Order: sequence, then C-alpha cells, then structure tokens
Amino acid sequence: MSQSKGEQIRRQVMGDEFVDRALNAADELTQPMQDNINEHAWGATWLRDDLDLKTRSLVTLAMLTALKAPTEIKGHTRGALRNGATKQEIAAVFLHAQVYCGAPAAQEGFRAAKEVLDAWEE
Repeated sequence: MSQSKGEQIRRQVMGDEFVDRALNAADELTQPMQDNINEHAWGATWLRDDLDLKTRSLVTLAMLTALKAPTEIKGHTRGALRNGATKQEIAAVFLHAQVYCGAPAAQEGFRAAKEVLDAWEE
C-alpha cells in the first residue's frame, strides 16, 4: 500500500520508528484516528508552504507546552531536531512559553523535551 503525502511528511519529521509504532498499534477502533492524523494534521497542515518545517516544529512545541502534552512534546522535540532546530532554540521555546503558558506548563514541557535533548547526538 502506498503512503499518503501526509504519512510521508509524518515519517520525515517524526521518523519511521515513531510512525511505525503508531500505525502498527492501530486497530479497528483507532485506525480512523491515525488516518485522520495523516490526512489532516500531517497532510493538510504540515505540507503547507507558508512556514518552513523548523518553524512549524517550534510552533508545535509551544502549543503542546500550553496543552501540557509531554508525550507529544517528546516526539515533536525529535521532529524539531530533525527539522534543523538547535537545542538552544528548543530551550528558548520553553522559556518563551513560561510567560504565556505559565511556569508549570513550561517546566513540564522542558522536562519532557530534555529527555530527548540529552539523548540526541548531533
């Protein structure tokens, strides 16, 4: 089965291992969610040409911080690094988020991202 353009960009940003894990865990109940994520989040949103992928990754990290979504922050931190963001730029997102989202949200985001940042080899 050929990959949709949404799945292709998802794999480019998040990595094959991450996407394979998500898709292989899908069942009859959750497959529609994976299809929706590939089509709408990755296809309709990430394929737009109005923001480059690095900027889109950094914006996504800021929004996930506001939502207090540490699991997603870990995955998207890897994506941001793959898209060319530096560790310092990612850290700056959490510092900036502290003002707008509050210290607890920013600290939680930074803790989640730090696991990935500490393990990342440049």
